Parts: sequence; structure tokens; C-alpha cells
Amino acid sequence: MVEISQKQLLKQQQTLSPQQIQMIKLLELPALQLEQRIKQEIEENPVLEEEKEPKENDEGDGKPKEISVEEYLKEDDTPSYKTKANNYSKDDKQLAPTISGGRSLHEYLIEQLGYKNLDDREMTLARFLVGSIDDDGYLRRDLLAVADDIAFMLGIDTERDELEQILYIIHELEPAGIGARDLQECLVLQLESLSGESRERQLAMKILTHYFDEFTKKHFGKLMARLGIDKEEFRLVLEEIMHLSPKPGNLYNEGGTETVPYVTPDFLLDGHGGEFTLKLNSWNVPEVKISKRYLEMLRGMSGREASNDERETVQFVKNKIESAKWFISAIQQRHDTLMRTMTEILDHQRRFFETGDKSDLRPMILKDIAERTGLDVSTISRVVNSKYVQTPFGIILLKELFSEAMTTEDGSEVSSHEIKQILIDCIAGEDKRHPIKDETLMEILNARGYRIARRTVAKYREMLGIPVARLRKEL
Repeated sequence: MVEISQKQLLKQQQTLSPQQIQMIKLLELPALQLEQRIKQEIEENPVLEEEKEPKENDEGDGKPKEISVEEYLKEDDTPSYKTKANNYSKDDKQLAPTISGGRSLHEYLIEQLGYKNLDDREMTLARFLVGSIDDDGYLRRDLLAVADDIAFMLGIDTERDELEQILYIIHELEPAGIGARDLQECLVLQLESLSGESRERQLAMKILTHYFDEFTKKHFGKLMARLGIDKEEFRLVLEEIMHLSPKPGNLYNEGGTETVPYVTPDFLLDGHGGEFTLKLNSWNVPEVKISKRYLEMLRGMSGREASNDERETVQFVKNKIESAKWFISAIQQRHDTLMRTMTEILDHQRRFFETGDKSDLRPMILKDIAERTGLDVSTISRVVNSKYVQTPFGIILLKELFSEAMTTEDGSEVSSHEIKQILIDCIAGEDKRHPIKDETLMEILNARGYRIARRTVAKYREMLGIPVARLRKEL
């Protein structure tokens, strides 16, 4: 028999207010998602409105450019979009930013699977499905064929339905749209992943799910008639679709070919003669303000006898104005925190930003920047996560600037990036008939004054995606 007892327990627990939680979420958002979040808030709070004045980097009179669908859709059986950033013209191809470094797509997906509640069998099947996803991010093979391969290679009997359930879990991973079996499913998955439910987004989903064939064949007059909307509203619906990527996997491919979609950088860094100009990338991020109409409404109701309905209206408007004030303040606080953090990263890694050479990266961990900014480590982590900086030598993921310190024989500290570069150089110049083993690599590094163990060499080699010596051997 279980004995039931009752006792008092006193403990301190920090609770975050809803405003603090929302502030944390805003801080985590990269530039593109911030744009969507602000638009969502404008839709939900009637007293917030978008500032109509054009930004200083807008062209002409600030009116939206006409959308050329020819730029996005191709006349073939597999329509796709040209995924260059809208602030680059056709003549800027040679100046287009490229993605620098990062994990492979499959490594990133498998890492995310580790956070899902999967048993051993499900994880094995999920890893096999991930391995079947191509570089564009698609699973182009029929699930029955995949099941046959699993039975042959892993000795596991499975059915289409089981694999379908595992695939639904993969569809929840980032980047959105991963594991889709065709373009239509890819775009639908991405649209479903977006927060907010605007009318334009609802119509975009209707087009992708019910009128996809008409859309790809550009029967836009027919679409407008079926949806019952005019040309201006249809243009907004098209914008929702054209923000999606037809090849989500390309973000994690190396190189800078035309088919790779460009990352939207959060910071823009320009440097000349050792002097740097740093700013947040606010392109296409709406400026918001409180509507004067609602403020005048409150002034008009003050100082006179009001009915119960009017008092309720006044209280509703007051609450919405307070919410709008907080949101505007939170956006500014996000701006200040991001700039404060990036300024310290720039100062700490100034040599790297001058040369673009990874061997010039200094050891840097989150705690270093937290101490320099006076912010919490968790705040720095949120700022750095999924954020990019555009530099004169390409777009860099901020996480790539952080590395642990290694101590040399003379007691000085160097970045682990420097060790990795030596490993890359050694392996690139090795005799492929007799590749260099980890133990020999350790001896080479020790001879150069780097105190490093063989297991650390193996760890860095694996992080670089370089196989062991026996797998690098060639005839």
C-alpha cells in the first residue's frame, strides 16, 4: 500500500512575464522572420500601422515594384523560382553574396532528429530517409522503393505507412519544406510553417493546394476570377508565394551557384582602410507606429459622460495602445541588443573582418561577448543563433566566428579554427596512396607547438567532414 504524505516546500523560482517571453522570441528571430512577425502584429493590433514613408535605401518614390512572374516561373514541367535577393539586380550577379562554411544538410537534419522523441527503430528509419534526401532537399524516391532498400541493406521490414509517419516528422524539421516529394508539397510545407494567418496567406495556400496547375501555367486571370480578388490583392498573394524557396536544401550546399538561394543577412558590414560601418539590415522590415486615429478617438471621449459600451471601447483601445507601445519598444530593444552584441564581436574579431582569413579568428566563446556587453550568456546565444553578417568577402553565419581556445607551447592561445586549417592543408597535400593517420597529424601539430591529443585531432577531422585515413586511400 502506498503511503500518501503532505508537506510544504519553499523555493525561489523566477517567472518571466508574457512581455519578457515575447521579447526573448523577438531577439531570436532572424531578419526575414522579423518582417513576418511585425506584419502579424499589425494584423492583430488595430492601433498599429505601418509607416508609409519610404526608407532611405528605397528607390524612386517608395512604391512597390511590379512583380515579374517571368522572373520566378520557368516554362517547363518542374516550375521553379529564381531565388536571388530582391535588392540585387540582374547585373549584380558577380557581387551576389555566398554562404560561407556550415554543416552539411544531412548532418543538420540528423542533429534535429535527436530532439524528437523517437525509439531506436524510428530513429534508424528516419536516418535512412534523411540519407535519401537529395541536395535540393527533396525525397524524390517512392517510399516502397525506400522500404525495399531498408529491407535489403538494414534487414528491417517496413511498410509505406510507417515510412509515411516518419516522413511527417522529418517535414517538421528545418529548413521548412525539407523532405517534400514534389514542388507543390515543398511550398505548402513552407507556408504552413509560417506564423500568422493573413488573408493573403490563406489565398496563397488555396492557390497551392487547389489551383497549383493554373498557377504554374500562369493563368492569372482565371485565378483572380476564381478567388474573387483584384489585381492589387493578387499581387500581394503572389508575394507570399515568391518568398518561399523551391529548393530548401540548397541553403546548406557549399558554393555560390545560381541555384543557391541567398541568405538574408541580419547585419551589413562594410569596411574600407581598416574602418568599418556596421548596421542592421532593415530592408523590407516594416516601420510601425501608433495610429493617430485611435489617439484622437481617446481624446474625443475624455472629459464627457460615456456609456458602458463607450467605456468598454475606451478600455479596449487603451489596452491595444499599451500593447503597441510595448511592441515598438521591444523592436527597438532588439535593435540595440543586436547592435551592441555585433559591435563587440566585430571589435574582438577585427583582424578576421579585415582579411577574411579564418586563421585570423581569435578564440571566442559566448561568455567572452557576454562579459564585454554586460549581457547574459543566454541573451548572446539568442542573438547569435541563426543570424548572418554580410561582409566584403561573403555572408558569414555568426556561430562560425566562435571557437574554443587551444594553448601552444609558449602559453599563447589560438583559435581551434587555426588547428582545423592546418589539418585541412596537411590532408589536402598528402599522398593519397598513403594518407596521413590521426596519430601522425597529432605529431605534426605537436611539432609546430600545438598541444593537442590524438582524440582531439579525430574530433576536429570529423567536424570538418574528413573521413579516416583508410577511407581516403586511393590506388
